[in-house]
Amino acid sequence: MDVSKEDELCLISILEALEVVRGKWSILVLTLLSLGPQRFNQMRRQLPNISIKSLTDVLRHLEQHEVINRQVFPTGPVTVEYSLTEKGKAYIPVLREMRIWGDNWVGKSEAH
Repeated sequence: MDVSKEDELCLISILEALEVVRGKWSILVLTLLSLGPQRFNQMRRQLPNISIKSLTDVLRHLEQHEVINRQVFPTGPVTVEYSLTEKGKAYIPVLREMRIWGDNWVGKSEAH
């Protein structure tokens, strides 16, 4: 099967998008942030199986890819809040489609 230039570009774009949301927790963190800004401990409570290191790594990765914003408030102790950037907000339709897919297919076996 020949792969057209358009198909090749599609695959490249998908690979680049997957690099941004790689890992077990990235999609869940983006989903939480799609609901509104969150603090670190808020996210930890909503993702009870995530370690502090894993959450920190995911947040750093997403921030490096400019998908989330990290805002520091000079309070005592310092408060840090995370939110989606415009680039991150552009991912919300993908999250919605994933939910629809999950609602339609997860736990349902396909009749053969």
